[in-house]
Amino acid sequence: MAYRKGTQGMMQVDYEQRMDFNRMREYRVDRIKNYMDVFDVECLLLFDTGNKRYSTSTAVCSPEIDNMGRYAIIPRNGPPHIFGFGSEVASEKLNCPWIADYTFPAHGTMFGALPESWGCSVGFLKDLDMVLGNFGLDKSKIRIGVDVIESQILLAMQANGYTIADGQGVMQYARSIKNEDEIMILKHGAAIVDAAFHAIAREIRPGAKENDLQAVASAEMHRLGAQWIHNVQVTSGNRTNPHPHLSSDRLLQPGDIIFMDIVCLFNGYHTCVYRCFTCGPPSAKQIDTHARCLEIQTGGIDAVKPGCTTADVVTRWPDYRQMGALNEHEIFGLQYGHGIGVGLWEFPIISRAYSIEHPVEIEPGMVFALETYAGNEDGSDGVRLEDEVVVTDTGIEVITKFPTDRIIGCGMSY
Repeated sequence: MAYRKGTQGMMQVDYEQRMDFNRMREYRVDRIKNYMDVFDVECLLLFDTGNKRYSTSTAVCSPEIDNMGRYAIIPRNGPPHIFGFGSEVASEKLNCPWIADYTFPAHGTMFGALPESWGCSVGFLKDLDMVLGNFGLDKSKIRIGVDVIESQILLAMQANGYTIADGQGVMQYARSIKNEDEIMILKHGAAIVDAAFHAIAREIRPGAKENDLQAVASAEMHRLGAQWIHNVQVTSGNRTNPHPHLSSDRLLQPGDIIFMDIVCLFNGYHTCVYRCFTCGPPSAKQIDTHARCLEIQTGGIDAVKPGCTTADVVTRWPDYRQMGALNEHEIFGLQYGHGIGVGLWEFPIISRAYSIEHPVEIEPGMVFALETYAGNEDGSDGVRLEDEVVVTDTGIEVITKFPTDRIIGCGMSY
């Protein structure tokens, strides 16, 4: 795989060869078709936002509209089709030459807001039959891979003789290895997050709210080109242990520890990055907690190598007993890794709950987000860190650059 360390400019120019989106589209569809063969499905029906972006290179304004308001249908022997939201179709015919002949209005259920008695599933089945018929596929003889689906559509397909198979597996395996263009997009997203953490560090002060930090980070990321801000999860003070996975309107106070997770979407690809700060200078105890978390974090990163497995990574992390829990699922997500791309959580997931019994080989082109946690037994401060890592032919590149080597004190330099 061709690989280039670092980033390039974010726009297309005539004086450098940068990302090639046509190459990326072709690569992604080839990956899908390969895994349709592996999973023995003749057609895919996709509702998941990331899967539609990956397969059709189309998008609308938000996941809420996207998920059940539009769908992609992909015959194994034909091109991806997108069934879009109203005037989206006219826009794609004008602006998306790669799919202009295969974009049609959708007949979805709008998350069930259109009742079954109104018959929207009839229009949906006509869409599906149109694609199958155009490519010589007999619904009674094929398996249709589905990722996620609304109950009305599922029941209509079952009642009308369609055989449903695992389409999410097809897409997860297809998405697991990125080409150079996908990786560059992920690097650009990571750089946007680095800038957001800088903006956050400048905003931390007594009296700022967790929500204020969310707002500052979101504004900076939108300014730099992020399409959606899924999550700026800010956790401070006594809320850091146990980790609630939720922001609040809590006011920051002197001496607070603060960690935050940033998930944004740039050019269809996600970020997932944690960093940790204090309001004012960190205490000796906070420095120690951060050092313990950093040791766990760097241990996992060091274990990521082509040819190793996900089991090699999790053995560098503490188990549930060391974390004071009754089983791995009580701490699931605290010492954790996941593929990242058009989906936030992609194959393979890395966790002691699964990876020792089900190790997955780490391959060049995989991109992981690795996240770890350390909390104090007395219930005081917790620290959370997360980095994004690209696997290359010879090793790795950590693409999240905002520093983790120390806990950064902010906002009280009087």
